[in-house]
Parts: sequence; structure tokens; C-alpha cells
Amino acid sequence: MSELAPDTSRTFVQLAGAVVNHGPVFHGTQVHGGITFNVGSVPVSGAGSSDRPDQVPPLTAPFSNRTAELAALDEALGARPAGSLAVEVGVLDGLAGVGKTTTAWQWAAMYRGLFPDGQLYVDFAALRDQSASVTAAGGDVSEALAMCLRSLPGGDDGIPGSLAERSNLFRSRSANLRLLLVLDDVDQPAQVRALIPKGPGSAVLVTSQRRLGELAMDGARLISLKPLDARGGLTLLSDRCGEEVVEAEREAAERLVGLCGGLPVALQVVAARLVTDDTLSMAELAAELDDEAGRLAGMALDGEESLVSAVLGSSYRLLPPDAARLYRLLGWLPYGVFDAGVAAVAVAVDTDSGTGTGTGTGTGTDARSAKRLLGVLAKASLVEAVGDGRYRMHDLVRLHARERATAEERESERAALTERVGTHYLALTAFADRALRRDRLRIADLSALLRDADDPFAVAGGPPALEWLDTERHAVLAVLRAAVRHGLNTLAWQLAEAFTALFLYRRYLGAWRESLELGAEAAAAAVASAETAGEIAEATAAEGRLRSLLSRPLLDLGENDRAGGELDKAAALAEASGHLVLRASVHEFLGRYRDLFEPSRAVEAYQLSRELNERAEEFRGAAIAAFFLGCAQDAQGDHLSAMVTLRQARQDLATRTEPDQRMAARVTAAIGVVHDHLGETEDAIRELRAGAQALGEAEATHYEAQALVRLADVAGRTNGREGLVRECLNRALEIHEAADSPLVEGLRWRLDALGR
Repeated sequence: MSELAPDTSRTFVQLAGAVVNHGPVFHGTQVHGGITFNVGSVPVSGAGSSDRPDQVPPLTAPFSNRTAELAALDEALGARPAGSLAVEVGVLDGLAGVGKTTTAWQWAAMYRGLFPDGQLYVDFAALRDQSASVTAAGGDVSEALAMCLRSLPGGDDGIPGSLAERSNLFRSRSANLRLLLVLDDVDQPAQVRALIPKGPGSAVLVTSQRRLGELAMDGARLISLKPLDARGGLTLLSDRCGEEVVEAEREAAERLVGLCGGLPVALQVVAARLVTDDTLSMAELAAELDDEAGRLAGMALDGEESLVSAVLGSSYRLLPPDAARLYRLLGWLPYGVFDAGVAAVAVAVDTDSGTGTGTGTGTGTDARSAKRLLGVLAKASLVEAVGDGRYRMHDLVRLHARERATAEERESERAALTERVGTHYLALTAFADRALRRDRLRIADLSALLRDADDPFAVAGGPPALEWLDTERHAVLAVLRAAVRHGLNTLAWQLAEAFTALFLYRRYLGAWRESLELGAEAAAAAVASAETAGEIAEATAAEGRLRSLLSRPLLDLGENDRAGGELDKAAALAEASGHLVLRASVHEFLGRYRDLFEPSRAVEAYQLSRELNERAEEFRGAAIAAFFLGCAQDAQGDHLSAMVTLRQARQDLATRTEPDQRMAARVTAAIGVVHDHLGETEDAIRELRAGAQALGEAEATHYEAQALVRLADVAGRTNGREGLVRECLNRALEIHEAADSPLVEGLRWRLDALGR
């Protein structure tokens, strides 16, 4: 028995406008104008009756939004050239609960005058829930034809038994009529083709949770309904709860729209709960729904089943088994946007590695198979293709999929899925990290993981590594959180280490801090659970590396005391690990901390870092330490020594087998600063300009902004360069705004002082 049409021993109660309806049969796809219950069968005319059929159900509450979709229906079905003989077909498709049925009913009510011979209505969801004889192949179409025939002139007289004969009779009886036929909750193109009337000027309006692309080949107009945007969601809440109520708790109302994902059916229930419970505020309801674990249950009235679960359940039950399992497992993904490679890894069983180009290597589930299954889900409007090979699952759909996974999958499968997906992202993130810079200090030995995996960044036409990291940053962070929750500590710290490559170029400080915090804690937990001396040494070094890196976003966020504490821990861990290059790196970070708070001791830290790097034959690290040493010498007033140190560092970085143009550009900008301190203004402007340009080309935007601000400082002290100052500050502001940097307000103030 369908969840949408349960047996009559159960009673569903929902709010439809201001009316409470009780009944055994529930039709759950319409969402605007109230939630509607259809009790009993469609009214029919008697044999030979000349009554004009008017079967489309009425709306029971104000209709809001969907202006663009109604206009598209006007164009498809309502705008007829004079003398047109065509029978037009329009299809509204979209996610269950998005408002397809109510939009169809609204359009039918608006344009009754276009169809003088009446409007017919067939609810295929109700037909699917009837007897087995109807749900047999073609049974629902045959019964739908019989319903329509009974409503047309001729009534019950001579209705044949076969589907083909009923189709012929329907065309004959409709040939001289101008009808609108509304077919609700269609799931197969054949259900539409058999019910197209023959009368000139007639129209068929279809709603479907599936994307019925086959009908487009027949000339149908396909119109997809999306969830409401923030303004549309607030309009719906205002219609149901009152504009004054929404305005009184505007922030909470906006939060409710977000929690409902703009899905009208969910907003309807939220509004119903608010209207029927005078003690419940929008803020309290938003706080209740903020917990994902109870969100679907909160979208129900009086202990009944969640309406969102009910309407999505109808789509889920129609999926073939392999697509249904993928749907369930996608609900356990920690992030709602993914590609076919992630889907393949999610659904794989006994996977050794699901990396490279996005291919799972389980029991025959590869990216191609996963893409086919995703196509099934997309056709059912349960996922949406968002371009660039990615798919999105609506937040409430994901919660429903998770609900089904919890009910139907083994308890151990969720952690196993997290490990598969986490390993997939670890491999791809590590490949991206290496594409950006191969000779960076890394604690994790991922050679075994990467040896047999395909590197998508190394092939012609592959994605740019930095852009991939940026695009996937929310997903990677979500996977990292999930790995920590499931106790996958080694996976978590390795992913955090590789992921930091993004933040060296794009300064998302909050995300960088969180990823390093998670990684450092995971490394500490890995030490506690390690079984061999080698595992202990590696995890100890990893914790030291991640805590030293953590000092960078902490300093940028003004958490200076905590940054110092993390560096103290990192230094102790580096010593304990015996990792010489890590010790050198930690002393470099310690010098950068001392630059701010103990400048007299910064030179000492950088000199030790350079010595340790040279002992380890880590010459890039030695050159970087020299760069910071030169900056510290300049800050101490030893400008000539600084110039010598910096020029040597730039040469060492730029002439390596694998030149480090990004760091060399930072050194160039620093040389410009030294020229400024020596009073060599034109040389300073030249070097700062060159450094800023090279940093921009290297996509090191944070350091580009630093160089631009310093260039603006120098140019501002010379006459006739106001345009250059404004240009530099505007670009620096753009960079810091994108990173949500605390320096934004200061840059805006400077630009305002210049008159922008």
C-alpha cells in the first residue's frame, strides 16, 4: 500500500488553507494553495449527459510565486495563432513537493475560458494505488481512458475493453471538442500519448516527477520547477502565517526557508505548525529544525509521518534496486554535491581504491555505471545535474535518502562508505597538491595509494589543480569532518595535510583553521592508537607539522596567544619525532611568529631553520628560510645585509630544477620593500609591481594583496600616482573580500578617503 494512499484504518490530517481535511486518500504532490486530499473517485457524467466536465480540483488557499512558470505555460498552451489545429502539450517536472500540481491547477483555473468544452483531470498516483488489475502493464492508462470517456458525450455507452480500442474511441469523441486535459503525477510518456485529445485547440497539461524528455520529441514543452528562492519562500510563509508575523521574526523566517531548502511542501508544514500552535515561535521552530537528525520528523503535524518523507517516498519506491541503493548511500555522503566518481566509490563494495579519474573499483561499479544510475535519479528529480559533471542532491532529499539508508543498510556500511569516499578524496587532493608543488614538505607517505591510481591533473585537458581544490573545498572539509567522527584518524590527518595546499594560494582562513585543527587532533589520536614505533613517529611528526601550519591562520585571524601555543607544541613534537626537515620548518614558523612579538629573536630562528635545511640537503627550504631571514634583517634596520640575503634567496628559488616562481615573486616584493627603506623609491615601485604581477599570475592572491598594499603605500608618498594607489587598493580589497579577511574594513576606509 502506498505511503500516499494508506489503508483506511489510518487517518491523515493536514492544513489546507484554513480547513482541516480528514480522509483515507492523500495526494501529496501539490504544494501551493494548501495541501489537498482527494476522497473518492473523480466525478463522472452520466451516460449521454451534456454536462461540461470541470474536474480539475480547486485551490483552497492563496497561490503565490511561480510567475515565470505560469508565463511559460501561457506561451506553450494559451497563446494560439488564429485557426491553429494543434493540440499543445506542456509538462511541469521537478522534485516531489516542489509545487507542480498546484501550479497546474492554478493555470487551469486562470484559463478555463480557453476550453469551452471542459477540463478533464486524471490523477495517475491514485490509479497506481488501485487494484492489481489497474497497475498491470497499461492498466492505469486504460482506466484513465475509461474515466475520460465517461465524462465526454456518450458516457458509459460502448466503452470497449482493450486499450487500443479505448484510445480510438477517445480520439473520436474528442475530435470536435476543445478540452484541457490535466494529467497529474505521470511517470511514463505512454500515459500522455494515449490521452492526447484530437479536438483543435485542445491542450494537455502534465505534471511529473520525472524528466519526460521523450515527449519533447513529440513537440511537448518541458518546464522544470525548482525550489523557491529566499524571497519566494518568505512570500509563501507570509501568505500562510501573515506578513506581520514574518516581519516580526524576519531572521528566523529566512532561516526556516533555508532549512526547508525552498521546498514548498516543507514550507507548508512549517506554516501549518506555526498557525496551529500559538506557543511556537519561528525562532523556536528554526532551532528545532536546525538539527539534521530530527528535521524530517519536525516537518509533520500531530505525530503523523513526515510529509516530506511521504512525498519523496513515492519517488523512491519507483526506483529500480540498483538506483535505489545508490540513492540511499548518497544520503550518507557528508556533502550534497558530487560527481560520478564519488558516486561510484560510494556504491562500491570491497573497494581497494576509488581514485584517479573518479572510478570506483568495487564489484563492477565504475564511473560510467554510476553515471547511468545518476541519470535514473536525475530523471526522477532526486538529483540535479549542475554542470561540469557534478550533481546536487537537495538537502531534504538527502535527509530522506539518509533515512532510508539507516533503515535498509547495514549499520557498518556508513563508516565503510566514509572511508571509501575519504580515500578517494585523499588521493585526488594529494595529486592536486603535487601538481601545484612537488618538492613541498609532506609527512604522509602516500606512494602506495597513488602508485596505481590515475592522476587526472597530469593528463592533457585535465582540470587545473588549484581550481579543482577550490571547487571541492566544501566537500573535502565535510569529508574530513566525517572521517574524524568515524575515528578514521590516519585518513583524516593525511587529508588535512594535503588539503592545506589550497590555503597557501587561497586564504579561506576559517576553513584552513578548521581543517588543521581536525587534522592535528586526528594525528594525536593516531599516536594514541599506533601499534608500531614507525606509526608513532609518523603520526607525531604529522601532529607537529599540522600544529605549526595552524599558527598561520591563527595569526591572520588575530588569535596570537593560541598561535604561540601551537608553535610550542609543534616544536616539542618535531624534536620528539627526530624529523630534521620538520624541525627546520617549525623554526621557520617560529621565526614568523617572533617577527610580530619578539623581532630581536626572529633572525636567530631563521638562521637555525636555514642551517637545518642545509644539513638535510633541503635547499628549497633553505632558500625560503633565507627569504624570511632577509625580511627580518630589514625589519631590524640592517637593510644592506637584507638586500644581499634576499637577492641570493631569489636566485636560489628561480634557478632550481623545478623553479619556485611563487616564492621568488614574494622575494621580489620584499626586495622592493628594502629599496623603499633605502630611499630608492623608483626601484621600490618597480620591484613591488613586478612581484605583485608575478604573484597574481601564480594565483597567490593573499601575497599579491600584501604586495599591492605596500606598493600603494610607496606610491602614495609620491606625487601624481593617485591612480596607481587607487588601482592597487581596489584589487587588494577584492582579494580580501573574497577571503572574508579582517583587513577589509581598513582597505575600504583608505579607498573612501581617496574618494574611491
